[in-house]
Amino acid sequence: MPVFAVTYEYSPDSARLGELRPEHRAFLSGLHDAGSVIVSGPLPADDGGAGGALILIEADDADAVATLLDTDPFRREGLIAERTVRDWLPVIGSLGR
Repeated sequence: MPVFAVTYEYSPDSARLGELRPEHRAFLSGLHDAGSVIVSGPLPADDGGAGGALILIEADDADAVATLLDTDPFRREGLIAERTVRDWLPVIGSLGR
């Protein structure tokens, strides 16, 4: 099944991110348990850039990935400033799946 790399760029409302983080992580954990999310983790803020996340997902196509993530609590509450979904073609290494 194809693998997609999803990146989130968070809005600057870090207090709200902290409030919703447990619900967001439970949402992604559910997708992991269902076999869609391979791995997920934060991308820390850097000099001049907002924090975000990288999520690797198995799905039929990019539209299916977007639909799957549309109900993420962070997205529902407007805390994702930008989301990208791209094909990812791993050629070296393993994620231990």
